[in-house]
Amino acid sequence: MNDTTYGIRIRPGILADTQAVLDMLDSAVVWMNDRGNIEQWGTTPYSQKPGGVARVERYMTENSPYIAELGGTPVGALVLDSGPSPQMPIAPAEEPERYVRLLVSDRRHAGLGIGAALLAHAAEETRRAGVELLRVDCWAGGGGELVAFYERNGFTPTDRFLSESWPGQVLSRRVG
Repeated sequence: MNDTTYGIRIRPGILADTQAVLDMLDSAVVWMNDRGNIEQWGTTPYSQKPGGVARVERYMTENSPYIAELGGTPVGALVLDSGPSPQMPIAPAEEPERYVRLLVSDRRHAGLGIGAALLAHAAEETRRAGVELLRVDCWAGGGGELVAFYERNGFTPTDRFLSESWPGQVLSRRVG
């Protein structure tokens, strides 16, 4: 657990956090759609997508989930794994790695550095595990704002990919 200047506390996630994470994902879809972005996650609330609830439940039980809180209220989520999702056209690294499978924050608290705090926590957890490579993939469409966000947080773009019609970017960060 750690704290930032905004009072963000990061703790391990548990199965009981599933609904809070689904609420953040659903509100992220609305936020993106309100900005004209329907390509990244579509228009269907994440909790109503086939397999969406089960995926978040797996994240909370089979991976390494972390929840960012402000005043005891979940405002962000991070899920780490040992490699990319098997559903993505991304090869595992040729060395041990930690992989950001999910990063989402509550848009009502935008500007407080929640995503950056969670990524710093991911780097810390990766280092603590004795692993030097942290990777993430993200949507590379639109104006590249999401790729730029990860670059501002110490990641370097590596491989581009196409998952169906979804343009993606893999980014990596050395933490050791």
